[in-house]
Amino acid sequence: MTNNTKTNGSGLKSLILKEDWWAVWIGLGVTLAAMLLWYAGSTLGIVNVSFKAYESIGDMPGMVAPLLPKLLILYVAMGGLFTIAMKIMGQPVGKFIAGFTVLYLMGVFVQILGSWNIMKTLNLEAPVLALILGIILGNIIKIPDWFDAGMRTEFYVKTGIVLLGSSVPFTLILQSGPVALLQATVVAVTTFLVIYFVATKALGLEKPFAATLGAGGSICGVSASIAIGSSVNAKKEHVSVAISMVVIWATVMVFLLPIVCRALGLSDGASGAWIGTSEFADAAGIAAAAQFGDGATTTFTLMKVVGRDIFVGVWAFILAIISVTVWEAKKADGTRQKPSAGVIWERFPKFVIGFFIASLLITFVSATAGVDYSTIKSGIVSPLQGIRGWAFTLCFLCIGLTTRFRELTKTGWKPFAAFTAGVVVNVLLGFVCSTILLNDYWTMAGM
Repeated sequence: MTNNTKTNGSGLKSLILKEDWWAVWIGLGVTLAAMLLWYAGSTLGIVNVSFKAYESIGDMPGMVAPLLPKLLILYVAMGGLFTIAMKIMGQPVGKFIAGFTVLYLMGVFVQILGSWNIMKTLNLEAPVLALILGIILGNIIKIPDWFDAGMRTEFYVKTGIVLLGSSVPFTLILQSGPVALLQATVVAVTTFLVIYFVATKALGLEKPFAATLGAGGSICGVSASIAIGSSVNAKKEHVSVAISMVVIWATVMVFLLPIVCRALGLSDGASGAWIGTSEFADAAGIAAAAQFGDGATTTFTLMKVVGRDIFVGVWAFILAIISVTVWEAKKADGTRQKPSAGVIWERFPKFVIGFFIASLLITFVSATAGVDYSTIKSGIVSPLQGIRGWAFTLCFLCIGLTTRFRELTKTGWKPFAAFTAGVVVNVLLGFVCSTILLNDYWTMAGM
Protein backbone atom coordinates (compact mmCIF):
# COMPACT_ATOMS: atom_id res chain seq x y z
CA MET A 1 0.00 0.00 0.00
CA THR A 2 2.81 2.34 0.91
CA ASN A 3 4.65 1.66 -2.33
CA ASN A 4 1.54 2.30 -4.41
CA THR A 5 0.92 5.60 -2.67
CA LYS A 6 4.48 6.67 -3.22
CA THR A 7 4.31 5.75 -6.90
CA ASN A 8 1.05 7.58 -7.41
CA GLY A 9 2.37 10.65 -5.62
CA SER A 10 5.48 10.62 -7.70
CA GLY A 11 3.37 10.25 -10.84
CA LEU A 12 1.13 13.17 -9.90
CA LYS A 13 4.14 15.29 -9.01
CA SER A 14 5.70 14.62 -12.41
CA LEU A 15 2.62 16.14 -14.08
CA ILE A 16 3.57 19.57 -12.71
CA LEU A 17 7.33 19.25 -12.30
CA LYS A 18 8.42 17.70 -15.60
CA GLU A 19 9.20 19.81 -18.66
CA ASP A 20 7.66 17.22 -20.99
CA TRP A 21 4.28 17.55 -19.30
CA TRP A 22 4.39 21.35 -19.25
CA ALA A 23 4.98 21.31 -23.01
CA VAL A 24 1.79 19.22 -23.25
CA TRP A 25 -0.23 21.51 -20.95
CA ILE A 26 0.83 24.68 -22.74
CA GLY A 27 0.46 23.26 -26.26
CA LEU A 28 -2.95 21.75 -25.60
CA GLY A 29 -4.09 24.78 -23.60
CA VAL A 30 -3.34 27.08 -26.51
CA THR A 31 -5.01 24.65 -28.93
CA LEU A 32 -8.18 24.52 -26.79
CA ALA A 33 -8.18 28.31 -26.49
CA ALA A 34 -8.03 28.61 -30.28
CA MET A 35 -10.93 26.18 -30.65
CA LEU A 36 -13.12 27.90 -28.05
CA LEU A 37 -12.49 31.31 -29.57
CA TRP A 38 -13.37 29.97 -33.00
CA TYR A 39 -16.65 28.53 -31.72
CA ALA A 40 -17.33 31.96 -30.18
CA GLY A 41 -16.76 33.65 -33.53
CA SER A 42 -13.21 34.91 -32.84
CA THR A 43 -9.60 33.71 -33.30
CA LEU A 44 -6.18 33.79 -31.68
CA GLY A 45 -5.13 36.33 -34.29
CA ILE A 46 -4.15 38.84 -31.61
CA VAL A 47 -1.09 36.72 -30.75
CA ASN A 48 -0.42 35.49 -34.26
CA VAL A 49 2.29 37.83 -35.54
CA SER A 50 3.66 37.32 -39.04
CA PHE A 51 5.70 39.74 -41.11
CA LYS A 52 4.92 40.45 -44.73
CA ALA A 53 7.65 40.17 -47.34
CA TYR A 54 9.44 43.41 -48.18
CA GLU A 55 11.84 44.48 -50.90
CA SER A 56 14.31 46.80 -49.17
CA ILE A 57 15.49 47.78 -45.69
CA GLY A 58 13.70 51.09 -46.15
CA ASP A 59 10.37 49.25 -46.27
CA MET A 60 11.00 47.51 -42.97
CA PRO A 61 9.95 50.25 -40.45
CA GLY A 62 6.60 50.75 -42.13
CA MET A 63 5.98 47.01 -42.12
CA VAL A 64 7.01 46.47 -38.48
CA ALA A 65 5.46 49.52 -36.77
CA PRO A 66 1.80 48.42 -37.01
CA LEU A 67 2.72 45.04 -35.51
CA LEU A 68 4.40 46.36 -32.34
CA PRO A 69 1.25 46.07 -30.16
CA LYS A 70 0.73 42.45 -31.24
CA LEU A 71 4.42 41.69 -30.68
CA LEU A 72 4.08 42.98 -27.12
CA ILE A 73 0.95 40.91 -26.52
CA LEU A 74 2.67 37.81 -27.93
CA TYR A 75 5.67 38.42 -25.67
CA VAL A 76 3.44 38.71 -22.59
CA ALA A 77 1.42 35.62 -23.55
CA MET A 78 4.35 33.33 -24.35
CA GLY A 79 6.56 34.70 -21.60
CA GLY A 80 3.73 34.42 -19.09
CA LEU A 81 2.95 30.78 -19.87
CA PHE A 82 6.59 29.71 -19.86
CA THR A 83 7.30 31.68 -16.68
CA ILE A 84 4.42 30.01 -14.83
CA ALA A 85 5.87 26.63 -15.84
CA MET A 86 9.35 27.65 -14.71
CA LYS A 87 8.03 28.86 -11.37
CA ILE A 88 6.15 25.64 -10.64
CA MET A 89 9.12 23.53 -11.76
CA GLY A 90 11.32 25.43 -9.32
CA GLN A 91 13.49 27.25 -11.85
CA PRO A 92 14.91 30.77 -11.26
CA VAL A 93 12.07 32.93 -12.54
CA GLY A 94 13.92 36.26 -12.59
CA LYS A 95 16.78 34.89 -14.66
CA PHE A 96 14.36 33.08 -16.96
CA ILE A 97 12.36 36.24 -17.68
CA ALA A 98 15.55 38.17 -18.43
CA GLY A 99 16.90 35.44 -20.71
CA PHE A 100 13.55 34.90 -22.43
CA THR A 101 13.19 38.63 -23.10
CA VAL A 102 16.53 38.82 -24.91
CA LEU A 103 15.81 35.58 -26.75
CA TYR A 104 12.40 36.90 -27.85
CA LEU A 105 13.94 40.12 -29.16
CA MET A 106 16.44 38.06 -31.12
CA GLY A 107 13.51 36.03 -32.46
CA VAL A 108 11.78 39.21 -33.61
CA PHE A 109 14.97 40.25 -35.38
CA VAL A 110 15.38 36.99 -37.32
CA GLN A 111 11.68 36.89 -38.18
CA ILE A 112 11.92 40.40 -39.67
CA LEU A 113 15.17 39.63 -41.45
CA GLY A 114 13.78 36.35 -42.77
CA SER A 115 10.86 38.19 -44.39
CA TRP A 116 13.23 40.22 -46.56
CA ASN A 117 12.86 39.06 -50.16
CA ILE A 118 16.63 38.80 -50.57
CA MET A 119 16.78 36.31 -47.71
CA LYS A 120 13.86 34.36 -49.14
CA THR A 121 15.67 34.16 -52.48
CA LEU A 122 18.72 32.74 -50.67
CA ASN A 123 16.48 30.30 -48.74
CA LEU A 124 17.59 31.99 -45.51
CA GLU A 125 14.26 32.31 -43.78
CA ALA A 126 13.69 32.69 -40.04
CA PRO A 127 14.50 29.11 -38.86
CA VAL A 128 17.86 28.97 -40.65
CA LEU A 129 18.73 32.57 -39.76
CA ALA A 130 17.97 31.83 -36.11
CA LEU A 131 20.38 28.91 -36.18
CA ILE A 132 23.10 30.89 -37.98
CA LEU A 133 22.78 33.91 -35.68
CA GLY A 134 22.86 31.67 -32.63
CA ILE A 135 25.97 29.81 -33.80
CA ILE A 136 27.82 33.06 -34.55
CA LEU A 137 26.99 34.66 -31.19
CA GLY A 138 27.44 31.45 -29.23
CA ASN A 139 30.99 31.02 -30.49
CA ILE A 140 32.21 34.61 -30.07
CA ILE A 141 30.67 35.66 -26.75
CA LYS A 142 30.31 34.04 -23.34
CA ILE A 143 26.69 33.38 -22.46
CA PRO A 144 25.89 34.81 -19.00
CA ASP A 145 24.06 32.66 -16.44
CA TRP A 146 20.94 34.81 -16.45
CA PHE A 147 20.61 34.44 -20.22
CA ASP A 148 21.32 30.73 -20.09
CA ALA A 149 18.27 30.32 -17.83
CA GLY A 150 16.04 31.43 -20.70
CA MET A 151 17.51 29.01 -23.24
CA ARG A 152 15.14 26.06 -22.73
CA THR A 153 15.80 24.38 -26.08
CA GLU A 154 13.81 21.19 -25.61
CA PHE A 155 10.96 22.97 -23.81
CA TYR A 156 10.37 25.26 -26.79
CA VAL A 157 10.59 22.52 -29.41
CA LYS A 158 8.38 20.12 -27.43
CA THR A 159 5.72 22.81 -27.07
CA GLY A 160 6.00 23.54 -30.78
CA ILE A 161 5.59 19.85 -31.64
CA VAL A 162 2.40 19.62 -29.55
CA LEU A 163 1.07 22.64 -31.48
CA LEU A 164 2.19 20.95 -34.68
CA GLY A 165 -0.36 18.21 -33.97
CA SER A 166 -3.14 20.67 -34.79
CA SER A 167 -1.78 20.88 -38.35
CA VAL A 168 -1.77 17.12 -38.88
CA PRO A 169 -5.28 15.61 -38.99
CA PHE A 170 -5.44 12.25 -37.21
CA THR A 171 -6.83 10.68 -40.37
CA LEU A 172 -3.49 11.44 -42.03
CA ILE A 173 -1.63 9.82 -39.12
CA LEU A 174 -3.78 6.69 -39.48
CA GLN A 175 -3.10 6.62 -43.22
CA SER A 176 0.62 7.38 -43.17
CA GLY A 177 1.62 6.41 -39.63
CA PRO A 178 2.09 2.66 -40.34
CA VAL A 179 4.32 3.42 -43.33
CA ALA A 180 6.30 5.92 -41.24
CA LEU A 181 6.69 3.37 -38.45
CA LEU A 182 7.88 0.69 -40.86
CA GLN A 183 10.39 2.95 -42.61
CA ALA A 184 11.60 4.42 -39.33
CA THR A 185 12.02 0.97 -37.76
CA VAL A 186 14.09 -0.36 -40.65
CA VAL A 187 16.35 2.70 -40.76
CA ALA A 188 16.63 3.16 -36.98
CA VAL A 189 17.48 -0.48 -36.21
CA THR A 190 20.04 -0.63 -39.03
CA THR A 191 21.67 2.65 -37.98
CA PHE A 192 21.79 1.67 -34.30
CA LEU A 193 23.43 -1.68 -35.06
CA VAL A 194 26.02 -0.06 -37.36
CA ILE A 195 27.03 2.51 -34.73
CA TYR A 196 27.02 -0.05 -31.93
CA PHE A 197 29.16 -2.65 -33.72
CA VAL A 198 31.60 -0.14 -35.19
CA ALA A 199 32.00 1.42 -31.73
CA THR A 200 32.45 -1.86 -29.84
CA LYS A 201 34.04 -4.26 -32.32
CA ALA A 202 36.17 -1.92 -34.43
CA LEU A 203 36.98 0.88 -32.00
CA GLY A 204 36.80 -0.84 -28.62
CA LEU A 205 34.39 1.57 -26.93
CA GLU A 206 32.37 0.49 -23.89
CA LYS A 207 29.02 -1.12 -24.66
CA PRO A 208 26.90 1.40 -22.70
CA PHE A 209 28.76 4.22 -24.46
CA ALA A 210 28.17 2.58 -27.84
CA ALA A 211 24.47 2.11 -27.08
CA THR A 212 24.13 5.77 -26.13
CA LEU A 213 25.82 6.86 -29.35
CA GLY A 214 23.63 4.48 -31.35
CA ALA A 215 20.46 5.79 -29.77
CA GLY A 216 21.41 9.40 -30.45
CA GLY A 217 22.08 8.60 -34.09
CA SER A 218 19.05 6.43 -34.76
CA ILE A 219 16.09 7.48 -32.61
CA CYS A 220 15.69 11.10 -31.59
CA GLY A 221 18.98 12.76 -30.89
CA VAL A 222 19.48 14.55 -27.59
CA SER A 223 16.42 13.08 -25.87
CA ALA A 224 17.38 9.54 -26.86
CA SER A 225 21.00 10.06 -25.77
CA ILE A 226 19.86 11.17 -22.33
CA ALA A 227 17.16 8.51 -21.96
CA ILE A 228 19.21 5.57 -23.23
CA GLY A 229 22.33 6.75 -21.41
CA SER A 230 20.40 6.67 -18.17
CA SER A 231 18.81 3.29 -18.84
CA VAL A 232 22.15 1.59 -19.57
CA ASN A 233 24.00 3.40 -16.77
CA ALA A 234 26.38 5.17 -19.16
CA LYS A 235 28.92 7.61 -17.75
CA LYS A 236 27.87 11.24 -17.63
CA GLU A 237 30.70 12.28 -19.92
CA HIS A 238 29.69 9.64 -22.45
CA VAL A 239 26.16 11.04 -22.60
CA SER A 240 27.67 14.49 -23.16
CA VAL A 241 29.79 13.17 -26.02
CA ALA A 242 26.75 11.52 -27.63
CA ILE A 243 24.84 14.80 -27.40
CA SER A 244 27.82 16.58 -28.98
CA MET A 245 27.78 14.13 -31.90
CA VAL A 246 24.06 14.77 -32.37
CA VAL A 247 24.61 18.54 -32.36
CA ILE A 248 27.50 18.34 -34.85
CA TRP A 249 25.64 16.28 -37.41
CA ALA A 250 22.26 17.90 -36.82
CA THR A 251 23.88 21.26 -37.58
CA VAL A 252 25.51 19.90 -40.73
CA MET A 253 22.32 18.26 -41.95
CA VAL A 254 20.09 21.28 -41.37
CA PHE A 255 22.05 23.01 -44.14
CA LEU A 256 23.13 20.06 -46.28
CA LEU A 257 19.88 18.11 -46.68
CA PRO A 258 17.81 21.05 -48.06
CA ILE A 259 20.57 21.86 -50.55
CA VAL A 260 20.67 18.26 -51.80
CA CYS A 261 16.86 18.04 -51.91
CA ARG A 262 16.68 21.12 -54.11
CA ALA A 263 19.57 20.00 -56.30
CA LEU A 264 17.83 16.67 -56.95
CA GLY A 265 14.45 18.33 -57.52
CA LEU A 266 12.70 16.25 -54.84
CA SER A 267 9.07 16.92 -54.00
CA ASP A 268 8.21 18.66 -50.75
CA GLY A 269 6.72 15.46 -49.32
CA ALA A 270 9.71 13.29 -50.20
CA SER A 271 12.10 15.97 -48.91
CA GLY A 272 10.30 16.11 -45.57
CA ALA A 273 10.28 12.32 -45.25
CA TRP A 274 13.99 12.06 -46.02
CA ILE A 275 14.81 14.82 -43.56
CA GLY A 276 12.61 13.11 -40.97
CA THR A 277 14.45 9.84 -41.53
CA SER A 278 17.95 11.32 -41.60
CA GLU A 279 17.99 14.23 -39.14
CA PHE A 280 19.08 13.62 -35.56
CA ALA A 281 17.19 16.30 -33.64
CA ASP A 282 13.57 17.43 -33.83
CA ALA A 283 14.41 21.13 -33.79
CA ALA A 284 17.09 20.97 -36.47
CA GLY A 285 14.93 18.71 -38.62
CA ILE A 286 11.97 21.05 -38.42
CA ALA A 287 14.25 23.95 -39.36
CA ALA A 288 15.30 22.02 -42.47
CA ALA A 289 11.80 20.82 -43.39
CA ALA A 290 10.25 24.25 -42.81
CA GLN A 291 12.21 25.55 -45.79
CA PHE A 292 9.91 23.49 -48.04
CA GLY A 293 6.59 24.50 -46.50
CA ASP A 294 3.75 22.74 -44.69
CA GLY A 295 3.81 19.62 -46.88
CA ALA A 296 7.40 18.82 -45.97
CA THR A 297 6.75 19.69 -42.32
CA THR A 298 3.87 17.19 -42.29
CA THR A 299 5.86 14.30 -43.77
CA PHE A 300 8.84 15.18 -41.56
CA THR A 301 6.58 15.00 -38.52
CA LEU A 302 5.15 11.65 -39.57
CA MET A 303 8.65 10.22 -39.97
CA LYS A 304 10.43 11.85 -37.05
CA VAL A 305 7.77 12.27 -34.37
CA VAL A 306 5.34 9.45 -35.23
CA GLY A 307 7.94 7.10 -36.71
CA ARG A 308 10.96 7.56 -34.44
CA ASP A 309 10.36 9.61 -31.30
CA ILE A 310 7.64 7.39 -29.87
CA PHE A 311 10.09 4.49 -29.57
CA VAL A 312 12.33 6.18 -26.99
CA GLY A 313 10.60 4.46 -24.09
CA VAL A 314 10.59 1.06 -25.75
CA TRP A 315 14.28 1.27 -26.64
CA ALA A 316 15.13 2.48 -23.14
CA PHE A 317 13.33 -0.50 -21.63
CA ILE A 318 14.91 -3.07 -23.96
CA LEU A 319 18.41 -1.69 -23.51
CA ALA A 320 17.91 -1.45 -19.74
CA ILE A 321 17.19 -5.18 -19.71
CA ILE A 322 20.26 -5.92 -21.84
CA SER A 323 22.42 -3.66 -19.70
CA VAL A 324 21.34 -5.21 -16.41
CA THR A 325 21.21 -8.84 -17.51
CA VAL A 326 24.14 -8.95 -19.94
CA TRP A 327 26.55 -6.03 -19.62
CA GLU A 328 26.60 -5.32 -15.90
CA ALA A 329 28.31 -7.58 -13.38
CA LYS A 330 26.31 -9.45 -10.78
CA LYS A 331 25.80 -7.87 -7.39
CA ALA A 332 27.72 -9.12 -4.40
CA ASP A 333 24.90 -11.48 -3.42
CA GLY A 334 24.82 -12.99 -6.89
CA THR A 335 21.52 -11.44 -7.88
CA ARG A 336 20.69 -9.06 -10.70
CA GLN A 337 18.37 -6.09 -10.45
CA LYS A 338 15.64 -6.37 -13.08
CA PRO A 339 14.39 -3.18 -14.70
CA SER A 340 10.77 -2.25 -14.09
CA ALA A 341 8.29 -2.00 -16.93
CA GLY A 342 7.74 1.53 -15.63
CA VAL A 343 10.93 2.53 -17.42
CA ILE A 344 8.92 2.61 -20.65
CA TRP A 345 6.55 5.22 -19.28
CA GLU A 346 9.30 7.16 -17.52
CA ARG A 347 11.34 7.51 -20.71
CA PHE A 348 8.46 7.90 -23.14
CA PRO A 349 8.48 11.43 -24.67
CA LYS A 350 5.25 12.88 -23.22
CA PHE A 351 5.04 15.64 -25.82
CA VAL A 352 4.20 12.95 -28.39
CA ILE A 353 0.98 12.31 -26.43
CA GLY A 354 0.18 16.03 -26.67
CA PHE A 355 0.85 15.92 -30.40
CA PHE A 356 -1.69 13.11 -30.90
CA ILE A 357 -4.31 14.76 -28.68
CA ALA A 358 -3.98 18.07 -30.57
CA SER A 359 -4.41 16.16 -33.82
CA LEU A 360 -7.49 14.40 -32.46
CA LEU A 361 -9.03 17.69 -31.29
CA ILE A 362 -8.72 19.33 -34.71
CA THR A 363 -9.97 16.16 -36.39
CA PHE A 364 -13.01 16.19 -34.08
CA VAL A 365 -13.77 19.81 -34.96
CA SER A 366 -13.42 19.04 -38.67
CA ALA A 367 -15.81 16.10 -38.40
CA THR A 368 -18.50 17.85 -36.34
CA ALA A 369 -18.43 21.54 -37.26
CA GLY A 370 -20.25 21.13 -40.56
CA VAL A 371 -17.93 23.51 -42.45
CA ASP A 372 -15.12 23.10 -44.95
CA TYR A 373 -11.68 22.36 -43.53
CA SER A 374 -10.42 25.58 -45.14
CA THR A 375 -12.62 27.53 -42.71
CA ILE A 376 -11.21 25.63 -39.74
CA LYS A 377 -7.69 26.06 -41.05
CA SER A 378 -7.98 29.83 -41.33
CA GLY A 379 -9.75 30.22 -37.99
CA ILE A 380 -7.93 27.71 -35.79
CA VAL A 381 -4.99 26.02 -37.49
CA SER A 382 -3.30 29.05 -39.06
CA PRO A 383 -3.05 31.04 -35.79
CA LEU A 384 -1.64 27.93 -34.07
CA GLN A 385 0.87 27.52 -36.89
CA GLY A 386 2.01 31.09 -36.32
CA ILE A 387 2.52 30.56 -32.59
CA ARG A 388 4.26 27.27 -33.32
CA GLY A 389 6.66 29.09 -35.63
CA TRP A 390 7.68 31.42 -32.82
CA ALA A 391 8.30 28.49 -30.47
CA PHE A 392 10.52 26.86 -33.09
CA THR A 393 12.39 30.12 -33.74
CA LEU A 394 13.24 30.38 -30.04
CA CYS A 395 14.42 26.79 -30.12
CA PHE A 396 16.64 27.29 -33.17
CA LEU A 397 18.26 30.29 -31.52
CA CYS A 398 18.97 28.19 -28.44
CA ILE A 399 20.56 25.40 -30.49
CA GLY A 400 22.89 27.84 -32.19
CA LEU A 401 23.78 29.66 -28.97
CA THR A 402 24.70 26.42 -27.22
CA THR A 403 26.76 24.97 -30.08
CA ARG A 404 30.41 25.48 -29.15
CA PHE A 405 32.77 24.31 -31.87
CA ARG A 406 35.76 24.47 -29.54
CA GLU A 407 34.11 22.06 -27.09
CA LEU A 408 32.96 19.73 -29.84
CA THR A 409 36.56 19.20 -30.99
CA LYS A 410 37.49 17.77 -27.57
CA THR A 411 35.35 14.66 -27.87
CA GLY A 412 37.96 12.52 -29.65
CA TRP A 413 37.91 10.73 -32.99
CA LYS A 414 36.54 7.29 -32.04
CA PRO A 415 33.03 8.39 -31.01
CA PHE A 416 32.96 10.67 -34.04
CA ALA A 417 34.02 7.82 -36.35
CA ALA A 418 31.40 5.43 -34.97
CA PHE A 419 28.63 8.02 -35.13
CA THR A 420 29.65 9.09 -38.65
CA ALA A 421 29.45 5.49 -39.86
CA GLY A 422 25.86 5.50 -38.69
CA VAL A 423 25.23 8.85 -40.36
CA VAL A 424 26.32 7.48 -43.74
CA VAL A 425 24.05 4.46 -43.44
CA ASN A 426 21.17 6.51 -42.02
CA VAL A 427 21.22 9.14 -44.77
CA LEU A 428 21.66 6.70 -47.67
CA LEU A 429 19.04 4.24 -46.44
CA GLY A 430 16.65 7.11 -45.68
CA PHE A 431 17.19 8.46 -49.19
CA VAL A 432 16.42 5.10 -50.80
CA CYS A 433 13.26 4.62 -48.76
CA SER A 434 11.93 8.19 -49.05
CA THR A 435 12.81 9.11 -52.61
CA ILE A 436 12.98 5.80 -54.50
CA LEU A 437 10.95 3.03 -52.88
CA LEU A 438 8.24 5.28 -51.42
CA ASN A 439 8.69 8.49 -53.41
CA ASP A 440 5.14 8.57 -54.82
CA TYR A 441 3.66 7.81 -51.42
CA TRP A 442 5.49 10.61 -49.61
CA THR A 443 4.92 13.05 -52.45
CA MET A 444 1.17 12.53 -52.15
CA ALA A 445 1.31 12.71 -48.33
CA GLY A 446 2.98 16.12 -48.60
CA MET A 447 0.31 17.64 -50.86
